Formats: sequence, structure tokens, C-alpha cells
Amino acid sequence: MTRSSSIAVASEPVRAAVRHATDLLAGNRRDALDGLADSDALRDEAAFLRRRTLGDLDDVLARWQRASEARGVVVHRARDASDAVRVILDIVTRSGSKLVVKGKSMASEEIHLNEAVEGEGIAVVETDLGEFIIQLAHETPSHIIVPAIHRNRFDVADLFSTDAGRVIAPVVADEAAYARQRLRDAFLAADVGITGVNFAVADTGSICLVENEGNGRMCSSLPRVHIAVMGMERIVRDWDELDVMLALLARSATGQALSVYTNIISGPRRAGELDGPEELHVVVLDNGRSNLIGTAYEETLACIRCGACLNVCPVYRHVGGHAYQSVYSGPIGAVLTPLLAPDDAAAAELPRASTLCGACTDVCPVRIPLHDLLLRLRQRPSRSTRGFDLWARVWSTSLGYRVSVRVSRVGLRVARFLPKRGWVKAWARDRALPRGGRP
Repeated sequence: MTRSSSIAVASEPVRAAVRHATDLLAGNRRDALDGLADSDALRDEAAFLRRRTLGDLDDVLARWQRASEARGVVVHRARDASDAVRVILDIVTRSGSKLVVKGKSMASEEIHLNEAVEGEGIAVVETDLGEFIIQLAHETPSHIIVPAIHRNRFDVADLFSTDAGRVIAPVVADEAAYARQRLRDAFLAADVGITGVNFAVADTGSICLVENEGNGRMCSSLPRVHIAVMGMERIVRDWDELDVMLALLARSATGQALSVYTNIISGPRRAGELDGPEELHVVVLDNGRSNLIGTAYEETLACIRCGACLNVCPVYRHVGGHAYQSVYSGPIGAVLTPLLAPDDAAAAELPRASTLCGACTDVCPVRIPLHDLLLRLRQRPSRSTRGFDLWARVWSTSLGYRVSVRVSRVGLRVARFLPKRGWVKAWARDRALPRGGRP
């Protein structure tokens, strides 16, 4: 993470692009919530509803599954990423499709789905504009809702020109026109569409997709087979709960009162209907989530993926998402990633990429105490804490202090002559230890 952070900080174009976009999103959010009669009361209600559902998650999911299957949906429960990938590959292979179109889905990024599908010789086209851009750049999302936040129109023109085999001018209208035609061809040719799920409604077995471009609607209605990948926590009990979440999601994410497209899908195409898939599969992903239920970290699962915490985080705004080397970046990623990947040593260090200023907690629409959770995670054993524990034990005695200081002083002298640049030499350049080695 140190190297990627250094690269991000050194790139002024990336920093400028991230600052500009996050400033805009944060300002839009503030204006949108100010327009509500009582946004704090709405956030309180959302926080209560999300935690109530998490407290009864198994029963709510079972109720949703019964209602969904009654409408002709095939529901698959996936224990982990490999289980989810296996199920999806089986569906895609049986469909005979050689092309898959995808709507924006962080859950599919979490399980590295594109690589698995392409590994079977099946082409995948990301149809969200931001995701399409980073797919051409062979990158991962830099932001939860704005995946290409770090790219400008000149970068996009270069990527599109390479993809098209001809020059695409760095003019937004020209770039949009190329993407529109390129993606339209993919929609019409694909036999399988894959999307995420923003929310599922237990009462009716429905799923809800929220978007601004229409690609999710195309992926879920044109191909013969629709596969939706859903984190197991992305569920509400009824339409009243969904109403509360939708009132906050778009406002917190982009500052809109409501996203341009709110798609409600309640099963595959029925007799007499003109559009919709012949098959609808929903893959319900656990991947470590159930381990958080009943723990001090359970409320992390209340997240509605609005990205508001990223837009106010002073660390994220300086380094962007790729410095985190994680699918989920920013404050929510620094909490969620080490919880979902407890054996990943790099993920365990993410909670330290925070100033603990509390800005993320202040803006969270469902009032997740992110800075408290970051602090709690910092207290868990890791490579850093083990090193500091050893240091503390050594310095707890006078002899240990004197010996370690003398050894360190020699090490600092050596470090200044190291041929390569790195954090050791940089740290040693501006520091000196007491000559006598006494406390």
C-alpha cells in the first residue's frame, strides 16, 4: 500500500480529478439533504430499519427467497467467491453465450467475476460508462459509484481511440457517441446480462436496480438470461422500507432526489410480456458477511453503497481508490475489506489509512459509526501492532532501551548510504537518536 499511495500522491492529474469530483459530489449531497424537511429524522429511520433487518436477516432472506421463487426466479446461495463464480459460469456456459454484458456491480468486482468468465473464452463488456472506461484501461474501480473518477476526457479519448482503431476526439459528445454505439451493439448481441442488486424486497420477492444511464435496464431486459449478483445484506422487508432507502441513496451518492432509472424486477418474462429475460437467476453472496452477524462489526453490513464517506475522507481525496488496493476503497472499504478478508495481511493495514476525523460517520446516511469501527480494527493484532508491541517490550527496560538505541543509531548511519530510494532511507534522512543512548 505504501508504494501505491506514493504513486497516487505524486500524480497531480489524478489528485486534481479526484478532488474536483468528490467536491462536486459532496456539495450536491449537502444541497439535496438540505432540501428535505427533516433529513436527520430520515437518516435515523434508515439506520433503525437497516439494523432491524440485520437482526433478523436469515428470516427476511428466507421470506424473500420464497416469494422470489414463486415468481419463477432461480435463487442460488453462494457461500464464498469461488462458489458464486462456479454457479455463474455454469449458467453462462449452459446458455451457450459467447458474449456477456454487465451492468455496474461491486459484488461482481468483489468475486473477480470478469476474469473468471473471460478465462472460459467468453467476452465480457462492461456497460456502465465508467466501468467500460476502466475495463479498457485494465483497472479496477477507483470509487464505489464513480469508478473512473480519476480519468479525464483526454485519457478517455486515448482509450476509446485504441478500442475503435480510429481517432476519437477528446470531446465529451464525441466520446459519448462512440460509447453509445459500441455498447448498443453489445446489448443486441449478448445472450447473458449480469447486474448487481441495490435492494431486494422481501414481501414480493423483487429486486431493485438503481442507475443513471439505462445500462442496467438493458442488461436485465434484452438478453435471454439475466444473472443478478446480490450481497446477502442488500435486502429490505417491504416497499415502505425501500422508499426510505431510495430517498437517501441518490441524495447521498450524487445529490439527486432520485436516480434516473429505478428498475423493479419481479421475475422473468411472463406470457404476453414484450421484454424481459427468459431466465432470471439471483446469486445471493455471503463471502464472509454471515461471520459479522452478531458481532461488534455487524452494522458495517447496513451500508447502502452510496459512496458519501469517500467524498469527505481527507485520505481518499488525496490518494484515490487504487491506493487502497482493495475492491472497496475509502472509509467503508477500510472497515469492510479486513472483515471480509481476515487472513489478508495487506487488508489488515487498511484501517490505519485514516485520520479518524469522523467526517465519514457524519455523512453516512444510515449512521454507521465508521471512525469507531476503524479504531476498533486498529486494536486488532497485525504486522504493525506486533512490531509496536515488541518495541514497547524492549523499551520497557533501561538495558533494552540503551542497546536498541545504539543498534538503531548504527542502522541509521548505514541507511543513509543505501543506493535505492525507499521509506527506510527517507525516514533515516531526517531523524537522529540520542548519542548516549539514555532515556
